[in-house]
Amino acid sequence: MAAPRISILSFASASLREQERGLLGWFCLLVDDLLVLDGIGLRRTRDGRQTLAFPERRDSAGRRHPVVRPLDDARRREIEERVFATLPEDAP
Repeated sequence: MAAPRISILSFASASLREQERGLLGWFCLLVDDLLVLDGIGLRRTRDGRQTLAFPERRDSAGRRHPVVRPLDDARRREIEERVFATLPEDAP
């Protein structure tokens, strides 16, 4: 099975206040010209790494439910590598 093609359709920067808390912005990604994933967050961790945050919702009890997510940690890292490889030089 071929690896899916992932491209960036758009990136919206977070406000300065949000950036101070680690949220750098949001991606809209295109996967294999079939699926648009909107609201994928770009965060900076406390140790300075960049990571993707996938959308989720919370139920009335406060439990988190992913809207979309990678199948496992290895695939999450693969998606991050592909997205970060296509970021422009001046990206956050």
